Amino acid sequence: MLDFINALPGAVSQGLIWGIMAIGVYITYQILDIADLTVDGSFCTGAAVFVVLFTGGTNLWMALLASVAAGSLAGLVTGLLHTFCGIPAILAGILTQLSLWSVNMAIMGMKATVAINVTTPEMLDKLLVSLRFVKDVSNGSRPFYRHPIFVVGLFTIGVILVLYWFFGTELGCSLRATGSNQNMARAQGINTNFCKVLGLMLSNALVALSGALLAQYNSASEINMGRGAIVIGLAAVIIGDVVFSKLFRNFGLKLLAVSIGAILYYIVIQAVLAMGLNANYLKLLSAAVVAVFLSIPYWKGKYTHAKIKPAAVNGGANHA
Repeated sequence: MLDFINALPGAVSQGLIWGIMAIGVYITYQILDIADLTVDGSFCTGAAVFVVLFTGGTNLWMALLASVAAGSLAGLVTGLLHTFCGIPAILAGILTQLSLWSVNMAIMGMKATVAINVTTPEMLDKLLVSLRFVKDVSNGSRPFYRHPIFVVGLFTIGVILVLYWFFGTELGCSLRATGSNQNMARAQGINTNFCKVLGLMLSNALVALSGALLAQYNSASEINMGRGAIVIGLAAVIIGDVVFSKLFRNFGLKLLAVSIGAILYYIVIQAVLAMGLNANYLKLLSAAVVAVFLSIPYWKGKYTHAKIKPAAVNGGANHA
């Protein structure tokens, strides 16, 4: 129990980082109604670009910006494969994800792992977030505002505010209309293909930003770090929707619910690990969590429908 409590700050920090990725998944899955599997590759792309540029002497903010740009390019490729080449979205995402493995290896100089040397205080101090900062803040050697929860929390709030503004603009509303009813949106003169491509670019840009932050947190970029990212993203989206759907009606609050869903997911994972589960079963656990939360709305609707239908029949008979 004590180990679980001690691990909570780290779990919340990771949950917030993955929450930014989950917001990107929310854009394609909930708004555009597209199952985009590009994220498994673009997550690592963001991490690889950041680590290579940062360790090469590039300014941290410029490296982050380059990561976001690389992620948006990955989304652009998927979008063009889907809209220009006519490939179904899910297959377009798989093709891009597959090709990104080689691209990511090339970015990292054909190395499976590229590390950030945090043994020197100068390099460590330049990072925005790091696992080491969690312990440093707790023992008082660093100020509270260097804690990953505080820093990534600010990033999350910033992302939500920008997206809330964007989806309130004419272009953002066009993107939402495309996901709601593509035929009706096209009849209103909206270029639905452009909106799909834009949505995929925006989504993968956020995914790459999350990957860059996680690379800082772990002090390394690893070729397989994005594997299963779509499952974690879907878990956060579904958990946030199931738990907070009746409380959070506002669009901005729905995005916040996704971030909270990612935090809850990592807290659950940490609790299960604290109980002694073999870490090799985490992928199975993740899939089970997503399956359960995806099933809840279906079974809830089916149970409610079965309960109300006989009452409606009886009511009609009595009225006659």
